[in-house]
Amino acid sequence: MVGAGQGPDSLELVFVTSDAQLLHFSAAAVRPQGAAAGGMAGINLSGGAEVIFFGAVEPADAVVVTLSTPTGTLPGTDAGRAKVSQFAEFPGKGRATGGVRAHAFLKGEDSLALAWVGPAPALAVSSDGAARTLPDAGAKRDASGTPLDGVVGSIGRAL
Repeated sequence: MVGAGQGPDSLELVFVTSDAQLLHFSAAAVRPQGAAAGGMAGINLSGGAEVIFFGAVEPADAVVVTLSTPTGTLPGTDAGRAKVSQFAEFPGKGRATGGVRAHAFLKGEDSLALAWVGPAPALAVSSDGAARTLPDAGAKRDASGTPLDGVVGSIGRAL
């Protein structure tokens, strides 16, 4: 299990995978199920990929943050490359599809270390709680991102 969400049918359910695919569809496309239900089809994963983010988001003013690192690095040892895109850049697709590319990998990169989708502005911190600067919002949905000034441990928003 990656995540759970509750809310009105106006929300979008969003999946982001380690191979940089993003899928979103309306919560209205999911019918309620009882305790004995077997779940629902979410995103169709390619070989070796896993879901690294799931959320139920309000599409207005939402942003998508993706962070890639070089292949084979230990977590927390490379700052990587990040980008912040407007959620509206990503076309919706139906359930159980593969989604659309959310981040272009550069040479030596083949997975996302982190992803987050939610209301702007997105904030980032290191694993010790120090603030990290993310790039400005507005990157194309399939861009490669820009180098970060330090390692990011978490992405989210202020309450």
